[in-house]
Parts: sequence; C-alpha cells; structure tokens
Amino acid sequence: MQIFVSGSLAFDRIMDFPGRFVDHILPEKIHILNVCFMVNGLTERFGGTAGNIAYNLALLGEKPVILATAGKDFGPYREWLNKLGLPLDGIKEIPQEFTAGAYITTDLSDNQITGFNPGAMKYPSEYKFDGVDPAGALAIVAPGSLEDMLAYTRAYKARGVPYIFDPGQSIPAWGGAELQEMAAGALALIVNDYELEMFRQKTGLEEEELLKLTPTLLTTGGETGSYLQTATGREDFPAVRVGQVLDPTGAGDAYRAGLLKGLALGLSWPEAARLGAVLASFCVEQQGTQEHRLDDAAFWARYRQNFGTPPAAVE
Repeated sequence: MQIFVSGSLAFDRIMDFPGRFVDHILPEKIHILNVCFMVNGLTERFGGTAGNIAYNLALLGEKPVILATAGKDFGPYREWLNKLGLPLDGIKEIPQEFTAGAYITTDLSDNQITGFNPGAMKYPSEYKFDGVDPAGALAIVAPGSLEDMLAYTRAYKARGVPYIFDPGQSIPAWGGAELQEMAAGALALIVNDYELEMFRQKTGLEEEELLKLTPTLLTTGGETGSYLQTATGREDFPAVRVGQVLDPTGAGDAYRAGLLKGLALGLSWPEAARLGAVLASFCVEQQGTQEHRLDDAAFWARYRQNFGTPPAAVE
C-alpha cells in the first residue's frame, strides 16, 4: 500500500526560562509590552504534522511519501528522514525561505510563549500523482499549506484515492464551505474534541449531518480516549495505559499513523483505531514528537495488555 502524507514539516525550537513570566510583566504596562527573557539554551526537535505522521508510520515499517515544503535550513531534517528510509521526492524545497518553525519558551509554571514562522509552508508542494494506482493507495490530508490541503483533497477525489481529512489547527483559516468541500467524499474526518466543535461552528452542521459528507467521523480526546461515529452508531475506545505522561504533544499525529497502518493492513475502523491508540501511548512517554522508539514486540505486547489478542491480519 502506498501511503501519502501531506501536511507540514517544521522545526520545534524549545527554550526554558528559569523564572516565571508573571514576575516580569507589568499589568499596568501591558499596552507597551517590551520584555526580554534570558533562557537556559535551546533544544531543536523535528516536527510538523506530515513529519510526525510519517515518522510514526516508519516505526511500523511503512515508507510513506511526504507531501510538504521545506526551506534552506532543511539539511538536518533531510538527513533524519534519510536515516528513516523515507522517500523525499514529495518534498519541495523553497530556497528563499526557512523551514517552518515554532519558537517556544516555557517558564517554571509551564506557561508558554510561542512564535510560529510558516516560512516555506506558505508555498504549495505541488506533487503530481502520475502513475498512482488508487486501488493500492491511501492518503491523509493534515494541516499544512492551505493550497495543498485544498488541491490534494480535490486531486484524491478526481483520481479515486481514498483519503482521511484531518483539518486540525487549520480550521480557523477556512470558511465553512471550503471545510465542507474537503470533507465531502473523504474516507473519514478526524478531529479532536475541541476541533470538532470549531468545525461544527464553521460549517453549521451537526454530527449527523457531517456523516452525510463522509461515512466516518473519528474524534480523539487525549486521556479520555477516542470515539468512532458512523451511520450505524458510535463506538468508544479507551486511551491506552502508560507508565507516565511526559509530553502529549504529537500524540494525535501518532494516533493517525497507527490508524493509517491499520487501514493499510485491511483492518476494520475499530481495529485500526486501537492501533492508533497504542502508538499514541508511546509518544506521550517522551518529550518531543519524534523521540519515542519501539519495535514490533513492544508494540504488540502493549496492544495485548490493553485490547487482548491482535487482529488475525497482523498475527
């Protein structure tokens, strides 16, 4: 199965401030805010929705095609993807821009100030799907270049490629009609519980009306688990038990990768959703979105601990 993952590639540049922002911000001067925080260094990690989903698929033995843009500082990320054995032909480099980057400063109270530079993400990746067999392909459209999101949903529908629509944090940038268009004809719409409410407000559609656009609605809720809705009803899936939660960032992308892996194996939606929950559990145990490691034995051991015997298709 050829899997296409469109979305963003980004550097997460994380800084720790050894104090509290509140001690350095004067409320009466907030209208002329001008502050400088001396940090304890900077940690750079690889991220972005497409990068995270592709990384997690690589952990499960898949080699998805990443459809995204990158900038003139892409070198270290390119080397990382090469080490993972992932193809790079779907990544378009924009030499006059930096790769998208989030600059995150966290204080001792876990408050965060973040600046995000979209950089190369402002440009479309413009991948051509010549020769792609829709019967052997599967795709996900995750948040990234807005041009890409609209173009790829249209391309998949025109070519008969099944795709999951994952609008995520891009929802505020869209009108209701555009969101409806991209969801219509998708294999599934996947959102978290907050994004579902935003999607409903933007489109004016209730959940049963969304199921007229797409036959499957998957909603994730972090530690509360996830649930699947179809015309025949709703099925809930608990979150997988973990030893410790260090960082929930990226867990949603890991869930989506597990889901895609399950669908590529021909599993049912409930079975694929359980794979997503298991993979997400490994992500939250580490700081960063591409720092967790696993092998088949560890993955299926955790699956058995939470859900019992794996599906016959993967034994």
